[in-house]
Amino acid sequence: MDSPAPHESADPDRSRRALTELILTVFRLNGDLLAAGDRLVHDLGLTSARWQVLGAIALSPVPLPVAHIARNMGLTRQAVQRVVDDLRQAGFVQIDPNPHHRRAGLITFTDKGEDAYRQAIARKDRWADGLCIGLSAETVEAADALLRDLQRRLDDAASGDAQAS
Repeated sequence: MDSPAPHESADPDRSRRALTELILTVFRLNGDLLAAGDRLVHDLGLTSARWQVLGAIALSPVPLPVAHIARNMGLTRQAVQRVVDDLRQAGFVQIDPNPHHRRAGLITFTDKGEDAYRQAIARKDRWADGLCIGLSAETVEAADALLRDLQRRLDDAASGDAQAS
Protein backbone atom coordinates (compact mmCIF):
# COMPACT_ATOMS: atom_id res chain seq x y z
CA MET A 1 0.00 0.00 0.00
CA ASP A 2 1.32 3.45 -0.92
CA SER A 3 1.86 5.91 1.90
CA PRO A 4 0.75 9.51 1.45
CA ALA A 5 3.18 12.07 0.07
CA PRO A 6 5.05 14.00 2.80
CA HIS A 7 2.61 16.92 2.66
CA GLU A 8 -0.56 14.89 2.19
CA SER A 9 -2.69 13.79 5.10
CA ALA A 10 -3.59 10.16 5.57
CA ASP A 11 -6.91 11.48 6.89
CA PRO A 12 -8.43 14.04 4.48
CA ASP A 13 -11.41 14.60 6.82
CA ARG A 14 -9.05 15.57 9.63
CA SER A 15 -7.16 17.95 7.32
CA ARG A 16 -10.42 19.54 6.15
CA ARG A 17 -11.63 20.01 9.75
CA ALA A 18 -8.25 21.44 10.78
CA LEU A 19 -8.27 23.87 7.86
CA THR A 20 -11.82 24.95 8.68
CA GLU A 21 -10.80 25.61 12.31
CA LEU A 22 -7.74 27.55 11.12
CA ILE A 23 -9.91 29.68 8.82
CA LEU A 24 -12.35 30.45 11.64
CA THR A 25 -9.44 31.33 13.93
CA VAL A 26 -7.98 33.66 11.26
CA PHE A 27 -11.38 35.38 10.88
CA ARG A 28 -11.59 35.94 14.66
CA LEU A 29 -7.95 37.02 14.79
CA ASN A 30 -8.51 39.51 11.95
CA GLY A 31 -11.35 41.14 13.86
CA ASP A 32 -9.31 41.23 17.07
CA LEU A 33 -6.27 42.68 15.27
CA LEU A 34 -8.37 45.41 13.66
CA ALA A 35 -9.91 46.31 17.03
CA ALA A 36 -6.48 46.32 18.71
CA GLY A 37 -5.06 48.46 15.90
CA ASP A 38 -7.94 50.92 16.25
CA ARG A 39 -7.25 51.24 19.99
CA LEU A 40 -3.50 51.57 19.45
CA VAL A 41 -3.71 54.52 17.03
CA HIS A 42 -7.05 56.17 17.80
CA ASP A 43 -5.53 59.24 19.46
CA LEU A 44 -3.33 59.79 16.40
CA GLY A 45 -6.46 60.29 14.28
CA LEU A 46 -6.04 56.89 12.66
CA THR A 47 -8.03 53.69 12.33
CA SER A 48 -6.70 50.30 11.34
CA ALA A 49 -7.92 50.94 7.79
CA ARG A 50 -6.18 54.31 7.60
CA TRP A 51 -3.04 52.84 9.13
CA GLN A 52 -3.01 50.01 6.58
CA VAL A 53 -3.22 52.43 3.67
CA LEU A 54 -0.49 54.61 5.17
CA GLY A 55 1.59 51.45 5.49
CA ALA A 56 1.08 50.60 1.82
CA ILE A 57 2.19 54.13 0.91
CA ALA A 58 5.21 53.89 3.22
CA LEU A 59 6.29 50.49 1.87
CA SER A 60 6.22 51.56 -1.76
CA PRO A 61 9.55 52.82 -3.11
CA VAL A 62 7.68 55.28 -5.36
CA PRO A 63 4.39 57.19 -5.04
CA LEU A 64 1.45 55.22 -6.41
CA PRO A 65 -2.09 55.95 -7.57
CA VAL A 66 -5.00 54.52 -5.59
CA ALA A 67 -5.53 51.60 -7.99
CA HIS A 68 -1.96 50.38 -7.50
CA ILE A 69 -2.15 50.77 -3.73
CA ALA A 70 -5.38 48.74 -3.75
CA ARG A 71 -3.80 46.01 -5.89
CA ASN A 72 -0.80 45.80 -3.54
CA MET A 73 -3.15 45.50 -0.56
CA GLY A 74 -5.48 42.98 -2.20
CA LEU A 75 -8.43 45.36 -1.83
CA THR A 76 -10.80 47.05 -4.23
CA ARG A 77 -9.92 50.43 -5.67
CA GLN A 78 -13.18 51.83 -4.29
CA ALA A 79 -12.40 50.74 -0.73
CA VAL A 80 -8.93 52.27 -0.84
CA GLN A 81 -10.25 55.43 -2.53
CA ARG A 82 -12.67 55.95 0.36
CA VAL A 83 -9.85 55.64 2.92
CA VAL A 84 -7.54 57.88 0.87
CA ASP A 85 -10.30 60.50 0.71
CA ASP A 86 -10.62 60.30 4.52
CA LEU A 87 -6.84 60.55 4.95
CA ARG A 88 -6.66 63.52 2.62
CA GLN A 89 -9.47 65.33 4.40
CA ALA A 90 -7.71 64.70 7.74
CA GLY A 91 -4.43 66.07 6.32
CA PHE A 92 -2.44 62.81 6.35
CA VAL A 93 -1.92 62.48 2.58
CA GLN A 94 -1.95 64.63 -0.50
CA ILE A 95 -2.54 63.82 -4.14
CA ASP A 96 0.29 64.85 -6.43
CA PRO A 97 0.14 65.07 -10.24
CA ASN A 98 0.91 61.84 -12.07
CA PRO A 99 2.98 62.39 -15.22
CA HIS A 100 1.72 59.03 -16.57
CA HIS A 101 -2.00 59.52 -16.00
CA ARG A 102 -3.84 62.81 -15.86
CA ARG A 103 -6.71 61.63 -13.63
CA ALA A 104 -4.97 59.10 -11.34
CA GLY A 105 -2.90 61.24 -8.98
CA LEU A 106 -0.06 59.91 -6.88
CA ILE A 107 -0.72 59.52 -3.16
CA THR A 108 2.02 60.84 -0.87
CA PHE A 109 2.41 61.58 2.82
CA THR A 110 2.07 65.02 4.28
CA ASP A 111 4.34 65.82 7.22
CA LYS A 112 1.37 65.11 9.51
CA GLY A 113 0.82 61.72 7.86
CA GLU A 114 4.46 60.74 8.01
CA ASP A 115 4.63 61.69 11.70
CA ALA A 116 1.45 59.76 12.55
CA TYR A 117 2.69 56.69 10.67
CA ARG A 118 6.07 56.82 12.42
CA GLN A 119 4.34 57.04 15.83
CA ALA A 120 1.98 54.19 14.93
CA ILE A 121 4.90 51.94 13.97
CA ALA A 122 6.74 52.72 17.22
CA ARG A 123 3.59 51.80 19.19
CA LYS A 124 3.13 48.63 17.12
CA ASP A 125 6.71 47.58 17.86
CA ARG A 126 6.20 47.93 21.63
CA TRP A 127 2.83 46.14 21.40
CA ALA A 128 4.34 43.31 19.30
CA ASP A 129 7.16 42.87 21.81
CA GLY A 130 4.53 42.07 24.44
CA LEU A 131 2.73 39.62 22.16
CA CYS A 132 5.98 37.83 21.32
CA ILE A 133 6.80 36.94 24.92
CA GLY A 134 7.07 33.16 25.10
CA LEU A 135 6.90 32.63 21.33
CA SER A 136 9.93 31.50 19.37
CA ALA A 137 10.77 33.26 16.14
CA GLU A 138 10.67 29.85 14.44
CA THR A 139 7.07 29.24 15.54
CA VAL A 140 5.94 32.64 14.29
CA GLU A 141 7.85 32.17 11.02
CA ALA A 142 6.23 28.73 10.50
CA ALA A 143 2.76 30.20 11.06
CA ASP A 144 3.56 33.00 8.60
CA ALA A 145 4.79 30.47 6.03
CA LEU A 146 1.59 28.43 6.37
CA LEU A 147 -0.65 31.48 5.96
CA ARG A 148 1.37 32.69 2.96
CA ASP A 149 1.08 29.25 1.37
CA LEU A 150 -2.69 29.29 1.87
CA GLN A 151 -2.82 32.80 0.37
CA ARG A 152 -0.85 31.61 -2.66
CA ARG A 153 -3.17 28.63 -3.08
CA LEU A 154 -6.22 30.92 -2.91
CA ASP A 155 -4.65 33.24 -5.50
CA ASP A 156 -3.83 30.27 -7.75
CA ALA A 157 -7.37 28.92 -7.42
CA ALA A 158 -8.84 32.35 -8.22
CA SER A 159 -6.60 32.62 -11.28
CA GLY A 160 -7.72 29.18 -12.38
CA ASP A 161 -11.38 30.13 -11.86
CA ALA A 162 -10.90 33.30 -13.90
CA GLN A 163 -9.19 31.39 -16.72
CA ALA A 164 -11.94 28.75 -16.75
CA SER A 165 -14.62 31.41 -17.22
